[in-house]
Amino acid sequence: MSFFDPTKLPLRRKQSIVDIQELEGLLYVDWRIGKIHLYSTFYTRIDQACIFWSLLIIPMFLTAQFLPISWSLQAKVWSILSLIGIITMVSWTSYWVEARKVKWVLYCWIVLMLFGLVLTDLSIFLGWAEILVHLCELWLGISTIGYLCTGLGVRSRALILTGILHLLFIFVLPYIVAWQFLCTGALMVFCLLLLAEFQWDGL
Repeated sequence: MSFFDPTKLPLRRKQSIVDIQELEGLLYVDWRIGKIHLYSTFYTRIDQACIFWSLLIIPMFLTAQFLPISWSLQAKVWSILSLIGIITMVSWTSYWVEARKVKWVLYCWIVLMLFGLVLTDLSIFLGWAEILVHLCELWLGISTIGYLCTGLGVRSRALILTGILHLLFIFVLPYIVAWQFLCTGALMVFCLLLLAEFQWDGL
């Protein structure tokens, strides 16, 4: 028996029928102008969590890249937003991971996010230069571990490939030092929105 389901593509268009554990908090989107149909889809709680995190990541990495705001102020604001993101993620995904019997995946993300948050804040407030200059690598590494654990937990090639992509991007950073925050944020947001927009194997 194959560990992954070979009958399903890693990413595919969303199906009109979803599993019962994905009906919790399902959000339908149907945009029309008169009789002209523009866009129609649905977002599960997992999708919504991905979108929510992408909305948090955008200002974090854009501010770090472009705005001359003190790192200490950024650390305080982003820590608050990150905690809100973690709480929201737990609230929206608890039912799904419990139904799939992969609660350890959610715990893994919580530990990883809190670890990254504490390490980032300490490096800023205590002036740990070695970590400060490698913040993008830190968060790409955290995302890599999270995606790989989730991919193995739900048997998803899409999530494992997403984790590998984050890992490989770490080796690209030395060549784009001046734009590392922008590029790192763009990659993370792109992957989150891609996973929210399509149905990946393991769902």
